[in-house]
Amino acid sequence: MSWFRFGFGKKDGKSDGKPKDGAVPDAAHERAPGAGTHEAPALPEQPPAEAVPPEPGSAPTPPPVSSTDAGAVPLLSGAPPPHASASEAHEPAPPDRPDIRAQPPAPESRGLFARLASGLKKSSSRLTDAFTTVFAKRRLDGAALEELEELLISADLGAAAAARVTARLARDKFDAEVTGADIRAALAAVVAETLQPCEQALDMSGPGPRVVLFVGVNGSGKTTTLGKIAVKMAREGASVITVAGDTFRAAAVEQLDVWSQRAGARFMSRPIGSDAAGLAYDAVATARRDGAHAVLIDTAGRLQNKTELMDELRKIVRVIRKMDETAPHHVLLVLDGTVGSNALSQAEAFIEAGGVTGLIMTKLDGTAKGGALVQVAERYRLPIHFIGVGEGEADLQAFSARAFARALSGLAE
Repeated sequence: MSWFRFGFGKKDGKSDGKPKDGAVPDAAHERAPGAGTHEAPALPEQPPAEAVPPEPGSAPTPPPVSSTDAGAVPLLSGAPPPHASASEAHEPAPPDRPDIRAQPPAPESRGLFARLASGLKKSSSRLTDAFTTVFAKRRLDGAALEELEELLISADLGAAAAARVTARLARDKFDAEVTGADIRAALAAVVAETLQPCEQALDMSGPGPRVVLFVGVNGSGKTTTLGKIAVKMAREGASVITVAGDTFRAAAVEQLDVWSQRAGARFMSRPIGSDAAGLAYDAVATARRDGAHAVLIDTAGRLQNKTELMDELRKIVRVIRKMDETAPHHVLLVLDGTVGSNALSQAEAFIEAGGVTGLIMTKLDGTAKGGALVQVAERYRLPIHFIGVGEGEADLQAFSARAFARALSGLAE
């Protein structure tokens, strides 16, 4: 399963590598790849060209970011921005982007399926142990099917998928003896069929920079996931800028800086409490100027302040679109697998606002509720790009429906 779809194209003739609306008013803290430590000094301010127009209703001071004009505007909605004026100072166009698909990732010491099976051990053991206990030398009658359906629902698989598993068994094995292996095979088949339409590599092809927004509640593993993806992209030859857009949590800024150093990525941040939208604008402008392939933007996840949070995300999108009306090219929702069915409520807040383009589920190694991914897929029908089954970079895996289904069911590869 591929991590990404790459193949960056040249910029079109209208793009000369400079931002359409000038520089960002506030200078960002920036650390170039390999620039050393974590407490890197800020670069000198560049003289502003044409300031970003203020957002209607936005506060005059940086924290907190709130835009009262957002209202019910979906996260990725809004009118196209005006084009750059001819009076803007010319900057040289970035170099052509290489096709980085030919550069394979570094070999890993353990196979991907072995990592996946190990990460999903809690979830698979919970199911397979129950199958063995309940259905040892038992004929599959109505009572047994009902008991199996309840067992699958309690494992956070969801009522719809549980009903399909029991229907498959009833069709093939009714009034016959069933074994744990029979049930595991039926479960794997249903889970794979359900998740297969959602299996999709992260498409990073097209004119750069490709802008990716990471959203999700605090504690979901959003920042760590962004860092791991930066490492994987850099390993495949991409030049990456990481952006500490969660400007309310110093720990998130520091954590992303560490991951950026591992990736050799350029890292950009601002002081705690600063305007996240301004930082995002500055990062995209820098990527356009320097010819970076990708801009990966972390965001806040204070779901207890839902209205302010969604307003902030909408503002980030509007400001980015002043330079590239097609951005962000992906809005990735990172979900915490340890919360089981509650992942549905995590997802709802962000998906209702609109604009989420794909899913990543993390922390599946720390839970017996891995079946919740099936529920999320059935309800929202969004692409699933990655799953996390451990703390290491190699434990963030490109999503494979078949491999996930077999590992969850306790079957060999």
